[in-house]
Amino acid sequence: MKNILNNNHIKEVLKILEDTYPDAACELVHSSPFELLIATILSAQSTDKRVNIVTNHLFQEFNTPGDFLRLTEDELAEKIRTIGFYRAKSKNILKTCKILVEEYNSKVPSSREELVKLPGVGRKTANVVISNAFGQNAIAVDTHVFRVANRIGLADSQDVNGTEEDLMNNINEEFWTKAHHLLIFHGRRVCKARKPMCGECPLVEFCLYYKQNFGK
Repeated sequence: MKNILNNNHIKEVLKILEDTYPDAACELVHSSPFELLIATILSAQSTDKRVNIVTNHLFQEFNTPGDFLRLTEDELAEKIRTIGFYRAKSKNILKTCKILVEEYNSKVPSSREELVKLPGVGRKTANVVISNAFGQNAIAVDTHVFRVANRIGLADSQDVNGTEEDLMNNINEEFWTKAHHLLIFHGRRVCKARKPMCGECPLVEFCLYYKQNFGK
């Protein structure tokens, strides 16, 4: 049996998070589905803050697939070199842009199934794009969502796919996207990886991690 909060407690947790972070939303700066796709590819194992610094300059000159295809892999790599795995990301981004131009008339597809076929795009990235760019209900499980959801007791899984499944089962579908942002905000600001700030957390009454570690 999974170690998960009951439905009423889950609703309480989400309400507290919503009250605590009323402005929770995607923190990757973008003005189109394509810019969001590129920013999300860049954000893998990097911070949104770092990505925004890079794309602030990058998107001023390159904000369509055709624009990016004017660059070589080395040229793009140089422009994003302050981001982790920049060479692999440069290669994947240009491959993705080529597919978008040749197969999708330079438009970003709006289905998860099509998105995950693009180089550098996994399920998490696809979920970010379909939820934030196309308004579809989805929960993207990044490191923050994975950590916070399993600590609190919204999920009980050792992997991201299981965590996503638990969250989808335990949260009303129309709230999936909002819950994703709330969990990220809480993970970045309070429920940090190495030293969670339990003394400042509004969820200690419900949090399974807190009860297990502090005996309350």
